[in-house]
Amino acid sequence: MKSQRPVDLAREHGLSTQAIRNYEADGVLPPAARTTSGYRIYTDAHAVALRAFLALIPAYGHATARTIMRAVLGGDPDTALRAVDQGHALLLRDRETLDSVEIAIAILSEISPEKRVNLQIGEVAYRLGVTPATLRKWEAAGILTPRRDRTGQRVYDQDDLRDAQLAHLLRRGGYRLDHIATVTAQVRAADGTAALAESLARWRQRLSARGRDMLTAAARLDALLSPSPAAASPPP
Repeated sequence: MKSQRPVDLAREHGLSTQAIRNYEADGVLPPAARTTSGYRIYTDAHAVALRAFLALIPAYGHATARTIMRAVLGGDPDTALRAVDQGHALLLRDRETLDSVEIAIAILSEISPEKRVNLQIGEVAYRLGVTPATLRKWEAAGILTPRRDRTGQRVYDQDDLRDAQLAHLLRRGGYRLDHIATVTAQVRAADGTAALAESLARWRQRLSARGRDMLTAAARLDALLSPSPAAASPPP
């Protein structure tokens, strides 16, 4: 195998040599051999591992990327592939959630007032798979505006349920509570459909980008798992 200096690995990715040493210490790069004078010796195998790790980060997040790399380098590919599977399952679930909310918005907007429902906080929380505390937090942020009955209990109608579904979706997309509050306020005012469509479209683009990142990461990970990773050529 061709030996490389830390700076050789770092230069390809715009990293510092300290970052390379940190990655090795963190277990996401194989341990480096040492010269008699104590200098680290990296090889093409380290370059392949580094490319894999850096590709995994945008696809699955730093924590999962670290889990995958540690498992692969520790001789446990099943754990690594399980983490990959979980990432793909989450992406699919996000796509399905986005699809379902878009459909729900279209359907709910056509429901006449007499068909609207009155739900308690626990019922709404159960439908969304969140806690009542989360719904109260969204209310405090101005996202939800349920009315109160004569006993002081929160009552959610169909519009409140729609807003809660939107909040759930947008939070999964990484949006801040203040942004979501703006979107739901515009939707309630019946003149914010453009902002809503923009938010959903932007998150769909992010899901597509994550899917592409996963494809890139899969190629890099396959190179790492191949019998002769040193033979893998650098990316263009």
